[in-house]
Amino acid sequence: VQVVESGGGLVQPGGSLRLSCAASKFTFSSYDLRWYRQPPGKERELVAAITSAGDSTNYADSVKGRFTISRNNAKNTVYLQMNSLKSEDTAVYYCYARHRWGLNDYWGQGTLVTVSS
Repeated sequence: VQVVESGGGLVQPGGSLRLSCAASKFTFSSYDLRWYRQPPGKERELVAAITSAGDSTNYADSVKGRFTISRNNAKNTVYLQMNSLKSEDTAVYYCYARHRWGLNDYWGQGTLVTVSS
């Protein structure tokens, strides 16, 4: 099983990034997906979530209206479009896949996003 994030990097405040999370060796369409982040020196927090069918999404209040989670089950990939980035969005972003019936779950290794001028 592999869950691999990509797309992190350094961006200026107000800029945009799109994170991707590619999964393999499990039935991607049976999994709810989430993006978490862990800012430096802080605990990991939930950023966004999407159901296995892609018919429902949820966001942390701090990112509502700026971030969008989406998925492409044909490509086994989930995305996080991040706009209007702020310095407080600086964190390691993790992809998390949880079977819709709670059978098992998987974490990615994380990708670093740094928002700084």
